[in-house]
Amino acid sequence: MIPQAGYYAVRERKYSEEFRYQYDLKMIRQMMKTARISTSVYGRDNLPATGGYVMFPNHQGKYDALGIMYGHPLPCSVVMDDARSHMPLVSQFIDLVKGKRIKLHDIRQAARIIHEVSQETAQGRKFIIFPAGGYKHRNGNHVDPFKPGTFKSAMKVKAPIVPVALVDSWKVYDLNSLRRVHTQVYFLKPLYYEDYKDMKSVEVCDLVYRRVCKAVRLGERNLPELAVRC
Repeated sequence: MIPQAGYYAVRERKYSEEFRYQYDLKMIRQMMKTARISTSVYGRDNLPATGGYVMFPNHQGKYDALGIMYGHPLPCSVVMDDARSHMPLVSQFIDLVKGKRIKLHDIRQAARIIHEVSQETAQGRKFIIFPAGGYKHRNGNHVDPFKPGTFKSAMKVKAPIVPVALVDSWKVYDLNSLRRVHTQVYFLKPLYYEDYKDMKSVEVCDLVYRRVCKAVRLGERNLPELAVRC
């Protein structure tokens, strides 16, 4: 499947975004089956019905973006740490959805990527950005602090901000076991421009962080009906 993915990725004029996204999902489902991963998805009804938007999830590991895309019904893309994006399979996933590779320690390049995301979001594309930046390998659902600057990608173009909470996503690659792994994805209620127009990026960041943390705690307690309302 990897060679075929690379073939589709470099022929975007021939193969539509929808076609490439569906092939990405096919690869994700195959990987989930092989690795014995199941993912429960909540809050799809919270996703904006039209236009572009940016999703801001907590970051736990390599499966995070795949779990979100598995649960996301429409084509979306992702902004990923350049250092982690060139591994086999990961690279094909990124290229299929025309993802963005961001160099976390290159301020100028990072600013350019955020600008590109803003412009493409204004044109209707949907992105996943991990506001914590990288992630640390640790057992548990700890939520690392978010970086306010990442939220400007949506705020500059008055796009909806969709908080996303991930629960147990860290288990997929960090547990040295062949047992089944179950993860959870929560799409929380979005912040629209009218909700944040008088707020600074620091305030938006703090609000989204608190909502994601609360949803993660409720998800750990198996209370999805409450978590999705955060």
